[in-house]
Amino acid sequence: MRVLQVSITNRMDCNPEMPDSRKYIASWLAVVCFAVFTMIVVGGVTRLTDSGLSMVEWRPIMGILPPTNADEWQRTFDAYKQYPEYQKLNRHMDLDGFKTIFYWEYVHRLLGRLIGVIYFVPFLLFWLLGKIERPMLPKLMIGLFLGGMQGLMGWYMVKSGLVDMPRVSHYRLAAHLLLAMTILAYLFWLLLGLLETRRASTVPLSFKALVYGFSACLVIQLTWGGFTAGSHAGLGYNTFPRMNDQWIADAVFAMQPWWLNLFESNATVQFVHRWVGALVVLLVVALWVQAMAGLSRQLKIASSFVLIATLVQFGIGVATLLYFVPIGIASLHQAWACVVLVGTVYLVYCIAAPAHIKGPKVAVR
Repeated sequence: MRVLQVSITNRMDCNPEMPDSRKYIASWLAVVCFAVFTMIVVGGVTRLTDSGLSMVEWRPIMGILPPTNADEWQRTFDAYKQYPEYQKLNRHMDLDGFKTIFYWEYVHRLLGRLIGVIYFVPFLLFWLLGKIERPMLPKLMIGLFLGGMQGLMGWYMVKSGLVDMPRVSHYRLAAHLLLAMTILAYLFWLLLGLLETRRASTVPLSFKALVYGFSACLVIQLTWGGFTAGSHAGLGYNTFPRMNDQWIADAVFAMQPWWLNLFESNATVQFVHRWVGALVVLLVVALWVQAMAGLSRQLKIASSFVLIATLVQFGIGVATLLYFVPIGIASLHQAWACVVLVGTVYLVYCIAAPAHIKGPKVAVR
């Protein structure tokens, strides 16, 4: 994300004709993108430390401050004791242990509120001051709506672990993660438009097909990554490339009907995540080879970035599996997924024809 900040700064410096209002809005969106990235990373740590069910009350306004004295802490801990996670898993936990998991979830929720303020207050000021161009206004409103939906999705996810079983639904966790990444991708796309990022006007259809195919597989991989995280599927079959001593573990097709395995079987969820990841690597290598075989310098650089980011992500994923999902490596795996996503959004932006092109079409060299 540091590279992103430097790139944005350089872009604005080299484009003196950009109106000041656009520069301000672009800087604001860059800050929001970084905040969303941080939120995704903290959310991953919250999940890995099993902290997500420690706050059993949803108080969007009054819940800004944590407990401030011994009595408040005890009341908060007593409330936690009424729910399945404490009763079935953490009956050994004392108040100090509870504080540890509480603070991770607290920071996660506090960041969510902070992002809401960072987005809404500048948006409102820019709007009232007339600094937002008319075509941009509904797009920014969509961003505001997505942020609100993410807050609701977060509580809907947590609620699933406060009923009978002390674990959140892996479907809801995957939806929560994908919505966060959708917000990051959407805001970054808007940022690229504000910066008037160049687009290649002549791109072979075969290259476009590879890029869009890679992007679709990446979405599938992110989805099953969410399933893997939510179901703790990474804690089994901690070998690679084989699943213990088999290429396809017997448990992969144990459920009937067969398609239920894709969503409910931990073995199958991990199997899909492994090999869609391999397919993503093959596709990114193919598009990189084509880009290097005569496409524009811009597409060569973008393809190279996505290639390197994807290979690193694949390596981190394998390490996460082999070392039984340690918090540090697993957190890096989720964080680096955002890097791959942002690089892919940039590549797709470069090859997507703009809605309106003024003047003659010129290929980017």
